[in-house]
Amino acid sequence: MSSIKLIADSGATKAEWCLLKGKTKKSFFTQGISPYFLSTSQIADILSKELLPSLKNAVIEEIYYYGTGCINTTNAKIVNNALRKVFPAAKNVEVTHDVMAAARGLYGDEKGVACILGTGSSSCYYNGKKIMVNRPGLGYVLGDEGSGAYMGKKVLQYFLYNTFDEELNGRFRLKYNLTQETILENVYKKPLANKYLASFSPFLSENRGHYMIENIIEDSINDFFFHHICKFKESWTQQVSFVGGIAYYFKDVVKELCNSYEFTLGKILKNPMEGLSEYHQS
Repeated sequence: MSSIKLIADSGATKAEWCLLKGKTKKSFFTQGISPYFLSTSQIADILSKELLPSLKNAVIEEIYYYGTGCINTTNAKIVNNALRKVFPAAKNVEVTHDVMAAARGLYGDEKGVACILGTGSSSCYYNGKKIMVNRPGLGYVLGDEGSGAYMGKKVLQYFLYNTFDEELNGRFRLKYNLTQETILENVYKKPLANKYLASFSPFLSENRGHYMIENIIEDSINDFFFHHICKFKESWTQQVSFVGGIAYYFKDVVKELCNSYEFTLGKILKNPMEGLSEYHQS
């Protein structure tokens, strides 16, 4: 009889949980968990209130948690302690980071270059067992090329510098109704500026076809290709696959750039859970 497993894919704002019982699976959602801002007891409290009632007394034996901030061993320990507190019957608890979630979700036990294009961006070369090379994530100030935050920053620059033409400026004002002062306050004085910036990326998908919009999208994703994917020699010998909302919604641009760089495109997934549940079922 197969053991009952719980898989988690958590960002800072939202976490998806998948309960695996043999070949059946059910998904649940809670608020996101960031060990940079939450203690073990706070995380345990969130899980007790938001997750446990949905599990209906299922006895969890294995937990595989993939989460933001968990590349840091101190943060991983905070999450691990919380999971063991809430699920004392679990014999095996593995806590790792979102780049591993992308690698396993995209490739399982196969080799390839795994890329994340979501609120932030990252990339690695995965050999089917472990991450061999991981491009450094410099965050939204210095890096995150091709991400929602990177694109949102470009949208705000075009608006604030009055680079958008009259039509796009009008559409932006109508949708967001923001002043320069409000924008700068949110970027420089309030927390989670990366998520604030990323909240402007939908403006691009809503206005496809305009040459300025297409330039922002293509330039942003090309920056990711140039600074990240091109740094792996394996990019020309193995598949290159993507996970994340930006990759998913702008997959036409991702495909065109893969052709231009002569990369072999693998999968494009909106999120890694589909692949992760299959990986842990097998």
